[in-house]
Amino acid sequence: MAHAGALLFLAWAAGCGGNLRAAAAPSVVQCDSIPSKILNRPVGYCIDLPADYASTVPRRYPTLYFLHGLFDNDHRWADRGAKAVFDRLTADGTIGKFIVVLPDAGETFYINSEDGQDRYEDFFIQELVPFIDQHYRTIATKEARGISGLSMGGYGALHLAMRHSDLFGAVTATSAVLITGFPNPIPTEGRWRFYSRILGHAFGSPLNQAYWEANSPLTLARHPEKFQGLKIYFDVGDHDRYGFEKGAAILDGILNKENYPHTYALRPGGHGWEFLDQYMQYSLSFQWQGFQKAGQASTSSAEAGTH
Repeated sequence: MAHAGALLFLAWAAGCGGNLRAAAAPSVVQCDSIPSKILNRPVGYCIDLPADYASTVPRRYPTLYFLHGLFDNDHRWADRGAKAVFDRLTADGTIGKFIVVLPDAGETFYINSEDGQDRYEDFFIQELVPFIDQHYRTIATKEARGISGLSMGGYGALHLAMRHSDLFGAVTATSAVLITGFPNPIPTEGRWRFYSRILGHAFGSPLNQAYWEANSPLTLARHPEKFQGLKIYFDVGDHDRYGFEKGAAILDGILNKENYPHTYALRPGGHGWEFLDQYMQYSLSFQWQGFQKAGQASTSSAEAGTH
């Protein structure tokens, strides 16, 4: 008897028709909110659906969770050009069709806050992912579920994927907020005064160095036994205005020391949506390759299990 995941993939693959280039229509972004018992408030999200989503029932799709950066929100994917790049790559056949989920996260860094008042990570794992799988035609397996993000969202994507690799098959991060720690004492003027204010929501006020380190992808990467099988890609600009290329190089070094396979790229450019729009073809292609491999494995399993 065919495995359930294989059947889901076959339903998805059946609608491809083998001609990705023919689907030139742009995807459709819809926005709504999810009621959260954990956060005790509704949480906004947008979702980018394939153009023919409404007409391809019962076809199911892989899903990418894309996490926005600090001071952004769930609408920025469409507002800052990422959707246009996504549509172009889909239309020219560079990538196939999949759903993109765009949750609003404020200044949470996608973790549970140090004071326990804002349990965003718990919301994401326990409420958001199940909600999306229940309300949209996703392929609800980790191999067909990826996570990605920009800046704060890059940090969040790496953090969530490394801590919950049972849910995500691949992670891609662009210009992730990767720093080794805070100065001691933390300056009360200048840039660090600003940093302290915006980081305080998630990491405590005053900033809790131990809490930062415990949640940092740089710390989590030292324990690859906890995320075996997770496919990892990250890139950053060589002139990132926040200096996050230094942290990316450290992450690369940690994973190399652990002999953990990954893809890292230092690319010409700075920080932000302009950098993402210029290079996101690489991260989206990385995710699509993972979705394809998951589909091939599911097809093989289905064939092997058929009598």
